[in-house]
Amino acid sequence: MSQTVIGLFHSQEQAEEAIRELRVRNFSDLDISLVARGEEGAGAAEAGFGNQNLADGTAAGGAIGGLAGLLAGAGAFLIPGIGPIIAAGPLVGALTGVVTGGIAGGLIDYGLPEEEGERYEEEIERGSIMVAVETDDEELAEEIMSVFRENNAFDVKVYE
Repeated sequence: MSQTVIGLFHSQEQAEEAIRELRVRNFSDLDISLVARGEEGAGAAEAGFGNQNLADGTAAGGAIGGLAGLLAGAGAFLIPGIGPIIAAGPLVGALTGVVTGGIAGGLIDYGLPEEEGERYEEEIERGSIMVAVETDDEELAEEIMSVFRENNAFDVKVYE
C-alpha cells in the first residue's frame, strides 16, 4: 500500500539537509516532493520564476530557487492570496490546477484529508517548507520519518 510521509521544516537548510540525506539513502527524486512559499511579497515575475523550470536552481535567483533546484522537475505557481509557490516532485501534478483551490485543494486532490490539506496550506503560507516522500514499503516509511526528525522537522505524518 502506497504511503506518503510528510515533514514540515522551519528553514530551508533543514529541508535541504533532509533531502540530501534521503538521496544518500538511495531515495529517488521521482518520489520526493517539495512545496515552499516563494520570496515574500513578490509576484511570480518579480521573483523571477514565472512558469520556469527551476531544476537548475537559478530561476528564482534566491534561496528558495536553490532549494527547488535540489529536485528535478520543479516549477513555480502564483496563487492568489498566497503568492508565489515553488513545488517539485510528484506533488507538482496535483498543484498544477490549484490557482482557484489553493494549496489545500491540490493536497486534497493528492489524497490528503481536507483538514490536513488546509493545515499544510496555512503552514506553507507562514513560510514552512513541506517535503513529502512516497513509498510502498512500511519500513522505508519509518526510515523517512527518522530522516525528517533527525533534520528537525517540527511535524511528521504518514498518510495512506
